[in-house]
Amino acid sequence: MSGFIDVAVIVAVCATVLVRQTRPHKMMDDARRWWVLPTVLVVLAVRQPGLIDAGHRVASVGLLAGGVLAGLATGAAWAWTTRIWFDGSGALWAQGGKATAAIWLGGAALRVALYGLGALAGVHQGGSATMVTMAAMLLARSGVLAHRAQGFRPAYGIPAGG
Repeated sequence: MSGFIDVAVIVAVCATVLVRQTRPHKMMDDARRWWVLPTVLVVLAVRQPGLIDAGHRVASVGLLAGGVLAGLATGAAWAWTTRIWFDGSGALWAQGGKATAAIWLGGAALRVALYGLGALAGVHQGGSATMVTMAAMLLARSGVLAHRAQGFRPAYGIPAGG
């Protein structure tokens, strides 16, 4: 794919995820698979050529590490701003709010800034670096949400006086 199409696809995916996360949605009943999608993204990214720019290895690895750290921070903040609750049937729900959207947009701005730094340094960064950053963000978000959900119990399941 061309660079323009890559950018258009990434923007469309990000917009779709952001819109979906700001609406109430049921959390997966089987929270043991929260790491699968990030793992698939990393495997796909590693299989593509150009994850590390051979002409600028140190700068390329530094930018990739910065992207992963930004993704982890964004994902964790995203998860902590997500409201979780039980409905009347005992199903666990989640919904992000305005703070979630702001964090998401801030994470995207960080990624764009890293891309700009790389461009200024002459480092080629392909879509695979963005996929690794997205994987880190989704891994942190899903992991933190799964951790938070473990401590949640429906209020009606707690005995009185206990």
